[in-house]
Amino acid sequence: MAQSIGILTAGGDSPGLNAAIRAIGKSAIRSHGWSVIGFRDGFRGLMQNRSIRLDSDALSGILTQGGTVLGTGRDKVHRMDVGGEIMDMTGVMKETFGAHNLSALVCLGGGGTQKNALRLHEAGMPVITLPKTIDNDVYGTDRSFGFDTALEIATEAVDRLHSTAHSHHRIIVVEIMGHNAGWLTLGSGLGGGADVILIPEIPYSIDEVASAIIERRSSGSTFSIVAVAEGAIDVDLAGQLAELRAQIDGATGSERSSLRRRFKALFANRRNTVELARQLEELTGLESRVTILGHVQRGGTPSPADRILATTLGVSATDSIAAELFGVMIASRGDGAESIPLKKVAGRRKMVPVDHPWIVSARSLDVCFGDTP
Repeated sequence: MAQSIGILTAGGDSPGLNAAIRAIGKSAIRSHGWSVIGFRDGFRGLMQNRSIRLDSDALSGILTQGGTVLGTGRDKVHRMDVGGEIMDMTGVMKETFGAHNLSALVCLGGGGTQKNALRLHEAGMPVITLPKTIDNDVYGTDRSFGFDTALEIATEAVDRLHSTAHSHHRIIVVEIMGHNAGWLTLGSGLGGGADVILIPEIPYSIDEVASAIIERRSSGSTFSIVAVAEGAIDVDLAGQLAELRAQIDGATGSERSSLRRRFKALFANRRNTVELARQLEELTGLESRVTILGHVQRGGTPSPADRILATTLGVSATDSIAAELFGVMIASRGDGAESIPLKKVAGRRKMVPVDHPWIVSARSLDVCFGDTP
């Protein structure tokens, strides 16, 4: 039976992290009689042994706070910058874990955190994770806490942009977070009534987008709202990336590393949102403006749905520790939770299926995805 457990938050900040920390801590203390410590700034804090005691006073009043009281970071446990040198610090983290006589470590984070946690588990540490991300792209879970709040923020922004777009007869291009998955852009675009939705899963043709906007204008609509994910790509770039992926799959060693660098560089040089708006203005003759929501989508008070989800998963995490079930992610399933082996989660991403009901519904409303369905 566990006597003391540790908690850390890693990756980008997200609404609901504090609610999850509170749920884990309070259920550990009140239901099981355990002591709880939190490590500062993610895996780096674990490596440097920077911790705080999470007692009832420390956990009080944080349910509604955004961000994370523990701080966070994006370090990789096996490739950590230590004094300018890239080092595998897994062993050091295991020593810190042992020095505190911990029985379990709970890691809250997104896709990168799942991979880091799996490495620690394979090194012999009893680890459990919770899925956190505003992108909702953690594999194996119905929902990730942080998504609902970000969806509300992004949808409200799209709502507000309608009035200025209508008043000035403009194209408003709004960039929404999501490098690799389009859940947030799709949801806010559908919920906010966007006329065009561009997501990474559906490569777009700028000519198709321009044609849809021109058609709207010819039917009497003098403005258009274009919701675009950060990672949306056009069909030409999608073809180049697919070719590179195939080469990477067949390569080994230094050649594989070189191809991966080319892939990242090519993706980084994709058409940005400002360039997209400029080209749409040229093709349609309508004035275009850009709004980039940025990190405002991560901030603020978590929604009730995210608080409830984080609380449910947090309590389930302590139940898993009590059952000595480790090496798992506590996933959302309906209104409850389910333990999924980290090996099935790490390195995978939950993408938007092209036949998802949200996409089907949007197409029925004549929303343009920049393709030819």
